[in-house]
Amino acid sequence: MPKRILAYGRLNDDQLAELARDFEVDVFEGLDPANDPAFRTALKGAHGLIGSSLIITPDLLDEAQELEIIASISVGYDNYPVDELTRRGILLCNTPDVLTETTADTGFALIMATARRVVELAELVKRGEWQASIGPAHFGCDVHGKTLGMIGFGRIGAAVARRGALGFGMKVLYSNASPKTELEKELGAERRELDELLAEADFVCVTVPLTPETHHLIGAREFGLMKRSACFVNIARGKVVNEAALIGALETGEIRAAGLDVFEQEPLSTESPLPHMANVVALPHIGSATHETRTAMAQRAVDNITRALKGQRPISLVNEEAWRRA
Repeated sequence: MPKRILAYGRLNDDQLAELARDFEVDVFEGLDPANDPAFRTALKGAHGLIGSSLIITPDLLDEAQELEIIASISVGYDNYPVDELTRRGILLCNTPDVLTETTADTGFALIMATARRVVELAELVKRGEWQASIGPAHFGCDVHGKTLGMIGFGRIGAAVARRGALGFGMKVLYSNASPKTELEKELGAERRELDELLAEADFVCVTVPLTPETHHLIGAREFGLMKRSACFVNIARGKVVNEAALIGALETGEIRAAGLDVFEQEPLSTESPLPHMANVVALPHIGSATHETRTAMAQRAVDNITRALKGQRPISLVNEEAWRRA
C-alpha cells in the first residue's frame, strides 16, 4: 500500500502529479482544513501533510497516529509545536533559502516606499490634488548613505542589509544573538545591542522569527528610543511588535513612518487605523508572494515530503532530533 499524503497548500498540477506517482494524495481546499470533518477523518491514515498556515495542535496530532512528516510551504514554523512533534518522532520541514531574496526585495521596497512616501503621494495624484510643484510638506527622506539597523541577521536580514550596503551605500548595524563575522567583513556591518541600534538607525528593519522571547520584542519603550526621523519596517511576524505601541508612536510623531507586511491579526482588522494613516505603508503579507518563489517553495516542500516518506533525509529539516530518532 502506498503511503498517504494530505495536501492543503498551493501545489500546481505538476507537483500534485509528482506526488501521486508514489503516494496516495488527498487534496483539501479552503483556509481552515482543521475544521473540515473529512480532513480530520483522513488524518487517521495520513503519513504526511503538505501545506501552510494550518495551526497544528496536540489534538490534531492525536488523530494522526501514522503521521511521519509535515512539509510546511513556509520558512516560519511558529504555528507548529516543534517540541511535541519531535517527542512523537514526526519530522517538520520548511522552505528556507528559496524565498530569501524575494522577501528581502519586499523589505527593501518598504524601506523605499516609507522614505519617499510613495503610497501617500501616489494617492494624492489619483485624487487629482497635484495642482502645483511638490513642496517641503510632501518631501521624503533619502535612503542612500543612511544607517540601516537590522533586528535579526539571518538569511533574510543579511539579504536586506546587502541591498542597503552595496546598492545604497548604507551603514549597516545589526542586533543578533551571535556575531556574524563574515557579514561584517562583506558589508562593513557592526553589531550593536538592541537599544543602541534603535538609537542610531535611520531605518529599522525587523526579520527575527517569532518565539516566546521575541513576542512583543518591540514596544513603547523601544519606539521611544528611536529617532523621530526614523522609519520602521517589519517583514518578520506581526506579534514581534506591540501594534498598539506602534500606532501610538506613529500618531504622536515619535517615529516618522512604518512599512508593514505583517500584523498581529491577519488579515488585518477593518477597524485598524494602520492602513488609513498617511505615514504607513501596509501590505497584505506578500513577502514571498511571486509566482516564481511560491512555485519554488511548494517544490521544496514536495521534495522534502517525498524524501522523508522514502526514508531519506529531507533537504530542509527543522527538528533534527526527530530524524536522529527515526
